[in-house]
Amino acid sequence: MSGSYDDSVGLEVSSDSFWEVGNYKRTVKRIDDGHRLCNDLMNCIHERARIEKGYAQQLTEWAKRWKQLVEKGPQYGTVERAWCAFMSEAEKVSELHLEVKGSLMNEDFEKIKNWQKEAFHKQMMGGFKETKEAEDGFRKAQKPWAKKLKEVEAAKKAYHAACKEEKLAISRETNSKADPALNPEQLKKLQDKVERSKQDVLKTKEKYEKSLKELDNATPQYMENMEQVFEQCQQFEEKRLRFFREVLLEVQKHLDLSNAASYKNIYRELEQNIKTADAIEDLRWFRANQGPGMSMNWPQFEEWSADLNRTLSRREKKKASDGVTLTGINQTGEQVSQPNKHSSSLSVQSNTVQSVQSSYNPFEDEEDTGSTVSEKEDNKIKNVSSYEKNQSYPTDWSDEESNNPFSSTDANGDTNPFDEDTPPAMEVRVRALYDYEGQEQDELSFKAGDELTKMENEDEQGWCKGRLDNGQVGLYPANYVEPIQ
Repeated sequence: MSGSYDDSVGLEVSSDSFWEVGNYKRTVKRIDDGHRLCNDLMNCIHERARIEKGYAQQLTEWAKRWKQLVEKGPQYGTVERAWCAFMSEAEKVSELHLEVKGSLMNEDFEKIKNWQKEAFHKQMMGGFKETKEAEDGFRKAQKPWAKKLKEVEAAKKAYHAACKEEKLAISRETNSKADPALNPEQLKKLQDKVERSKQDVLKTKEKYEKSLKELDNATPQYMENMEQVFEQCQQFEEKRLRFFREVLLEVQKHLDLSNAASYKNIYRELEQNIKTADAIEDLRWFRANQGPGMSMNWPQFEEWSADLNRTLSRREKKKASDGVTLTGINQTGEQVSQPNKHSSSLSVQSNTVQSVQSSYNPFEDEEDTGSTVSEKEDNKIKNVSSYEKNQSYPTDWSDEESNNPFSSTDANGDTNPFDEDTPPAMEVRVRALYDYEGQEQDELSFKAGDELTKMENEDEQGWCKGRLDNGQVGLYPANYVEPIQ
């Protein structure tokens, strides 16, 4: 525990021991570190709570989106319920993770915050009361011993200086004896200086030994006082360490869902829902609701009625209602409309089926039963996404279709002389002004700057029919392109 003395800076620490003057500061710093560690633990828990909340929100969004897709999709019966059970599982797990988030913030986070507030008390001038108390305690315990240590260092310095002076005086006296030019009086002075140096060495040595003895006598009390203050700091730190352990155990309980009965029930219920999926039952349901088990309004003999058999003229068809009901039944085995699970109605809204447009014949009478319909190819039923369960398909017997046997071309292939000829559209090269992503299967997708061929002119809904350079044919918005000059 010795140190080299310097008047300008006082005592310098020569070792890393706790007992050295000023080395208690590491123990005091631990109090400030404890307050900062409380903040770190709160931030850690807060970030985990945000992750739990974000995961819960993502699960909820995923479940909502896929539940809609499955319910609108072609899957049916018990397998559909088993599939949807995964979305129910996600919603329930989302609720559990929101509960975890609430427990972390409302219990664990608040508990640390309150404990920190009770354990650490800020002062008006900055710092914490506990830090100042520990600093003052160590300084008070170290002050007497540090004072004696300073005296020892001063005595040691004086003793070493006296020894150095004695050695220098003896060296000068020895050299003077070999010098014949030196008179006796000068030699006598050198001898006296050597004697005084020896006496100074004895005095400083005695004083050095005395101060060192006093320091040794004060060391036990010094160690006892330092130990006492150190133990107080240890007790304060022990409270923090035990508190952290307690909080971490509570956080673990909140995060661990494996022991939660509700968590186990979620997956027990999910397993049961999946096991209830029955292929035979689903096929039986499909046969009854979508197959041969469906009821049929078989054709029967009907008396002629002028009101029932009157053919709509073109003008009346232009005023048709928004809802179009398909009453014809395809008996040739081709696609028929797939009804909703809860309804067998075969109705299609006008926003799904494009209205039929025809040329006006000035020679045609309002009650002319021989009126015909000329329909452009692009005015057709747009494809419905495979996820739409209410998907409807065109029927061969509807008088709205281009293959209607009573349309502009009769059964013998002769055209109606009263119909206006529809001029063929000229193919024109056009360039895309904007990006467009097809929303339906019969629509084209292209990027701004792409070139394509316009096959038919714009219809009343603002759509054109065109062909991409790769051969794909489909519809696109007319205002998205411009002719290539």
